[in-house]
Amino acid sequence: MFTGIVEATGTVVAAEHRDGDRRFRIEAPDGFLRDSAIGDSIAVSGVCLTAIAFEGASFDADVSVETLQLTTAAGWVPGRKLNLERSLTPSRQIGGHFVSGHVDGLSRLLDAREEARSWRLEFELPAALSRYVAPKGSITIDGISLTVNEVGECSFGVNIIPHTREQTSLGSLEVGGSVNLEVDLIARYLERLTAARN
Repeated sequence: MFTGIVEATGTVVAAEHRDGDRRFRIEAPDGFLRDSAIGDSIAVSGVCLTAIAFEGASFDADVSVETLQLTTAAGWVPGRKLNLERSLTPSRQIGGHFVSGHVDGLSRLLDAREEARSWRLEFELPAALSRYVAPKGSITIDGISLTVNEVGECSFGVNIIPHTREQTSLGSLEVGGSVNLEVDLIARYLERLTAARN
């Protein structure tokens, strides 16, 4: 479980093909992996991965065929910047919302424009996920907890402050670029409960 509050950005330093799936080595900033152990979960641009080895400030993670097909991980190449968050512990403050690290779908950035000191971003809204996205609700984009500003027929908008633009991968995302989406867990459970009741 995560919060969607990005702690650091890491860099892919190796991507090794292994019988159809891949093993990535991701370099993190100094100190990020302090107290981390093999088997720990780390959210990597919204994808929950298991650390299987450490070397200095880097960690290795295997990514399955399904994850490669359903997330942006298939496009992770050496030099790619990725958002990192360690799993939630009882002592950590919950500053975003509950995030599982299980990506629901892919989206593309449709438009980006300055609005005062912030940036207004418009993303494609996959039809299969549209019922879970509501104005002022939460959504996770590449592991970042954000508030939905508006929802259109095929798109939704968010606003990012200068800190988010500078400290996450959204600052370098270009129009047309793909991102991982995870909808709000509460919306998913409400749908399930409602369906069971009916």
